[in-house]
Order: sequence, then structure tokens, then C-alpha cells
Amino acid sequence: MEHRYWLINVRLESGYETTDGVVTGTKTEVRHLLMEEGNIAQIVPADRPIEDGLPQIDAGYRLALPSFIEKHCHLDKTLLGGRWRPVTPVKSIFGRLDEEKTFDASRTIAIRDSAANYLEASLRSGATHIRTHVDIFPEVGLSHLEEVQQALHLYKDKLSHEIVAFPQQGLLRSNAEKLVREAVRQGAGYVGGVDPATVDGDMERSLQTMVTIAAEEHAGIDLHLHDPDRLGIFTIKRLAELTVEAGLQGKVAVSHAFSLGDIPAAQAAEMADMLADAGITIITSVPMGRKFPPVRLLHDHGVAVAVGCDNVFDIWSPFGNGDILERAGRLAEISGFANERALGQTLGYITGGVTPLDEAGVQAWPKAGDEANLVLVEASCSAEAVARRSKRAATLYKGVVVAGALDQEP
Repeated sequence: MEHRYWLINVRLESGYETTDGVVTGTKTEVRHLLMEEGNIAQIVPADRPIEDGLPQIDAGYRLALPSFIEKHCHLDKTLLGGRWRPVTPVKSIFGRLDEEKTFDASRTIAIRDSAANYLEASLRSGATHIRTHVDIFPEVGLSHLEEVQQALHLYKDKLSHEIVAFPQQGLLRSNAEKLVREAVRQGAGYVGGVDPATVDGDMERSLQTMVTIAAEEHAGIDLHLHDPDRLGIFTIKRLAELTVEAGLQGKVAVSHAFSLGDIPAAQAAEMADMLADAGITIITSVPMGRKFPPVRLLHDHGVAVAVGCDNVFDIWSPFGNGDILERAGRLAEISGFANERALGQTLGYITGGVTPLDEAGVQAWPKAGDEANLVLVEASCSAEAVARRSKRAATLYKGVVVAGALDQEP
């Protein structure tokens, strides 16, 4: 694709329609976007003649949305493209961990190939940024990291990424500290962990070790925390304290954080203020049949909240397809986000907070100078896209179509 071209006939949201002060719909307008060196250089009315001779790509009056962010997945665990297998019953998480230690020998598809299949699915869903956790433990060493990096290298011109060095077997339990340090030095940007109290058996030492590695290696932290109720809350509070002490504000996330959904709203609000002060992000996969963090409450208190697909067809779960918009729709459905404004704002949980309209209904995206990462959908507005999981016609990364297809004008 040309470095400079016009993306014409793009539908953009411009404000809310209201009746007696109640939002009843979303206004849109058709615009032409000048793409230049990966950015949106100009946005002009569709009735303005284009006479500069640059190539034109027709968006077909489809709605443009900011491209999506997959904030929690496991590229090395997925079996997409491999032979079907159900999940083997186990009595506890430790049974599943034992299964994972020796699972690689029975794979029917290489990690780099199944990871590439996941990346293709993500691009088709509209995602152009991936945060993946990669298993790091003695039985596999850094082999999973190496294969995932091979897959990501193939897609370096189609999406951006972050890698979490994830000691799935427990940072302390598997004595993985040196391996995690080496993984960070080999390209992982985050130190992972899992249930410091129940998996590692020593919450304080586990958290201290994670924070020490992150601080010394100039990395962030993304902790898997499934522990419920008081234990989970106590763990989050201690991590927040250590985050501030180490100066890691803005670089720490807690994934799952089920305990935030187990407590009364008043206590959750107190926790939210603490998380906001510590700059800790909460990431949820929106599980069914399990309470999860109150995302709207957290958001309203200034906490960054994100959504990820988590496990997609692997030995932990036979479900999932890597469609992050579908997961946002699930969040809206379970949370009762049914009106136009609430549905449209749900998009922000899969875009890093970027939505076409801000919460007051003022056009916020796109602006001239923005990176040209967007997805064109068969929908009238963001609310419909989220609620109906609308078809994505094309995904653009830095102005280049990386999934789907559009027509070029003759």
C-alpha cells in the first residue's frame, strides 16, 4: 500500500442524539482521511473534491473505530490450528500445573504456528496490539519465549506487542527467579506471577521477588491473581504498597483480581482509590459463572481497566476464538450496559480508553496526527458494534490493511 493515500467514505461518530436530555442514538458523519506515513494526516468532509492525484481506497461508508487491544492472552498455550482435544479433568490447579509440565511432547502443532494462528484471529477481530503471557519454568526454560518471539517477528509490521514472563508453576514454587530475569533480558517487558499465597505459599516473599526483579530489570509487573475474598484483597493491598515503594506506578497490573468482585461496593470503592493512587491497572477476561471486578466502579474512581480473552482453546479451556470485541460484548451484557452511552463507552476497555465520543458525547477520535490504527465495521455506531459483535471488514495498522480487504478506486 502507498505511504500516502486517501481512505475515502469513512463513517465517524460525531455526537449523541438526545430526546428530552436522554441519549437515544449516535450521530455520524462521512469523512475522507489522508493517510501519510502511518498517521492520519488530514480529516476532511466527504463532499470536498480530492484533486491531488493520490491513490484512493474506499471504506464503503463503514464505521471506523480505534483498533483494539488484546490485553491478556497466552500465545504459547493456545492450540488453534491443532487437533481437537477436550480438557482433562483435574482436582485442583496443581493437577493442571503438573499436566503442563510435560504437555509439549504431545502437541500436534508447534507453539510458533499456533501462536501465529492466534495472531491472525486477533487481527481479524480488529486488534493491533497484544499483551501475551509466556510460560517460564525449568521444564521448558525459555523455549516458549523463543517460539512466541518467532511468531511475533512474522507480524512485526501488522501489530505491536508486549510480553509477560509468566512463571506458571509459581515463581518461588518452581525456583524460576533466574529464568524470569533472563526472559526479561531477552525481550519480555513484564514480570509475571500467579497467586503468591496459594501457589507460591509465601505471599510476601513472592511479591517482594516480583517487585525486586521488575525494579532491577526496569520492567513492569502483571500478576495473575485468582485468590478470592480477603486473601485476594490483602494481596492487592500489599502489591500496591510495594509498587509505590519501588516507584513502579503506572507499570503494574493485576489480572483477574476476582476478589474485587467478592466485596461490598463501599469497600470496592476504597480499593479503587488505592489502586488509582498506585497506578495499578486491572485486567479482566470477563469470566462467566464467577464474580469479576466491578469495572465501571473502578473506572469511575480513575483506575485503568482492560479486557483480554485469556485462554483460547488450550489445556485449561476448550472455548474461545480470540475475538476481543466479542469479549467486550460479553462484559456489557453481564454488566447490564444496555443503553447507547454505556455500550459505546464499553469500547474503551479494549482500546486503552480511546473511544470515538467521550463520556460527554464530544468527538474525541480520530484527530489529525493520530496513528492510523483503526478497524472498519458493519455497524451504525460503537454501541451497535459492541452489542451485536458486528462484522469487521478491515483492520488497519499504521495505515496498512492487515486483515480483511477494501476496494481501491479506479
